[in-house]
Amino acid sequence: MFSYCSDPDALAGLEWLSCYLTTGKHMAFYMSFGTVLVLVLVTAPVALLFGFGGAIAARSHFAPLRWFGKAYTAVVRGVPGIAFFLLFVIALDQGFEYVRHKIKCPDWDQPIRQGNDFVVCAAAKLPLSSSPQWVHETYGFFLALLTFAIVFGAFAANVLYGAMRAVPLAQLETAESYGMTQRQTFWRILVPQMWVYALPGLSDLWMILIKATPLLFLLGIEDIVYWARELGGSKTRAFTYPHPDWRLWYFLGLMVFYLTLTRVSEIYLGRLTARLSHGQATIGGEKQRRAAP
Repeated sequence: MFSYCSDPDALAGLEWLSCYLTTGKHMAFYMSFGTVLVLVLVTAPVALLFGFGGAIAARSHFAPLRWFGKAYTAVVRGVPGIAFFLLFVIALDQGFEYVRHKIKCPDWDQPIRQGNDFVVCAAAKLPLSSSPQWVHETYGFFLALLTFAIVFGAFAANVLYGAMRAVPLAQLETAESYGMTQRQTFWRILVPQMWVYALPGLSDLWMILIKATPLLFLLGIEDIVYWARELGGSKTRAFTYPHPDWRLWYFLGLMVFYLTLTRVSEIYLGRLTARLSHGQATIGGEKQRRAAP
């Protein structure tokens, strides 16, 4: 990056460090922090959407839909997360390729399952072998994001289902007595009030989501954990900037990053809880009324 970095062997002290910290691999390391932030910021609303749908399904009067909603939350919550993360990435990838295979290669006369191999026509592969590297990386990140959303959506569904049940029944009955339909009661009375009951559980889920982002490393994505291990490990003279084992310092840096992210989240969520509790018949709302002049 700097002009004096052309000969690493002639560098020492701060010049060596400045060149070392601005290599292409370190730039990829810095960009990986953005990958983690994009994952949590996109996964959270998508998982909340899955959770909201799961909670509505679990409350449905239509038995098959209710069974599906309860099965979704029970199965995902009952299986270790790492198993689902590894399963869903493979299952989603093969599912997408299977659908494309049926559409693009209807004349294919060979079995798709050939022993331990999953074989589809070249036109059905995702992404195509001729696609540039960034397409492969984006597709892998998309699968990881969708997997995170499905898994954490099940936990969100359980939280939202409990929050819906926590809204006082008398308020729903009062709304219906005033002539509101079930749909109007749900969207105008139940949904606005359930958030104050759901926020503590959703806050914990947000923190767990942040702490689960290192699973990207296990899914083959070059995230901050991957680069911390690669860059912190001891190098040989085959590398441009050899150094001792610095993994301790890299992972300490990751710890500071995660602690900062969770602390900022705690401050924001605390303010959001106080805002949603205003005027509500909850402990938080009662504290606000007593504290008011």
